Amino acid sequence: MSTQLTTGISDADEAAHAGETAAHDALADIDGTDADFCQVFCSSTYDHEAVLAGVRSVVGSETALIGCASTGEFTDELTSDRAVAVGLLASDSLSFTTGLGTGLTDNATAAVREAIVDLPTASSEYPYQAAIALHDGLTGLSEQLSLIVQRKLGPEVSVAGGAASDNYALESTPVFCGDQIADDALAIAFIESERRLAVAVDHGHEPISEPMEATDTDGSVVHELNGQPAYDAWAEVVREAVRDRFDADVDELAPESPAMTRVMGEFEFGVDQGDSYKVRWPRMGADGDGSLQFAVDIPEGTVFRVMHGHPDEQVASARRVTREALGMLEGAPAGGFIYDCACREIILGERFGEAVDAIDAELGAPFCGFETYGETCLRKGQTSGFHNTTTVVLLFPA
Repeated sequence: MSTQLTTGISDADEAAHAGETAAHDALADIDGTDADFCQVFCSSTYDHEAVLAGVRSVVGSETALIGCASTGEFTDELTSDRAVAVGLLASDSLSFTTGLGTGLTDNATAAVREAIVDLPTASSEYPYQAAIALHDGLTGLSEQLSLIVQRKLGPEVSVAGGAASDNYALESTPVFCGDQIADDALAIAFIESERRLAVAVDHGHEPISEPMEATDTDGSVVHELNGQPAYDAWAEVVREAVRDRFDADVDELAPESPAMTRVMGEFEFGVDQGDSYKVRWPRMGADGDGSLQFAVDIPEGTVFRVMHGHPDEQVASARRVTREALGMLEGAPAGGFIYDCACREIILGERFGEAVDAIDAELGAPFCGFETYGETCLRKGQTSGFHNTTTVVLLFPA
């Protein structure tokens, strides 16, 4: 058998039916065996408990399971803005152990320790290890969390995953593990493998400004860039480009309007990593005080450039990252999981399906994914693993 990865997706109105249908369609494609692992991406608009009950009625109670709330869901067959997507793995060359850690905001290290308490401490049978990490996307701890996970699992373990999301409501982004559903939590699936898994990340942004230094920050809030209000510094750079791209005046867009959300999604910030940029999505700060809010802490002295991510480049980056991941595998892929930023959906709009189609054209194997509030990709030797507006691809060898 080696490894089979199958997927199912349902946009049925009733939650339990959607979960049952997606799981049934995925299980039907597994050749004569049960699933060893199940990952569930569930629109935040569904009753999550009912969805999981529907999934469990099909895959059974023994299958290792993690998942999370999501903003948009997709497989190689369908892209939806409200669905349940299920990915199943059956393999005689992989082993799965899952765990849940709670209380992230009180003590992230303790939460990770709780999530990994039942994980194998050593393995002589499997030469390769990797992990999927899904976490509450509203904690503001994503960068810190990715590093804690890697430190606890060890530098040899590749980590992929994403931050749970809720259709931009920013109210509740729970994760699932087994039959548990929890906010302020982290779900981990630890994977032991006879062959190397592939993990890759890419984005479609390019710098359009000179460097800017964060000169006044408070946690994840940047008050000043180069000594001036952060929003004003950003708007000064993008004003002409927004006029050309959207035929709009950035100074007249309402702060909470869909138009402003899309503009801030397309014109984000990049932190210089030497040979690349780590993209960070800004939102306008509270009370119109000229600040910018980020999903992670921004230390004073951080040097940014304003970035631009044209839809064409977002599609190209999805194709490019799939090729990169394929190049890491020995042999053909069984399929994969995709963790794709909700900001890319903002940028792409109706063209989001083109990016999914680009992955499908390159991969030629089943996959499922969701739109996140940030993505995790850590490989051996890397020291920073949380990303915005990227596509993270995790592939399994057949």
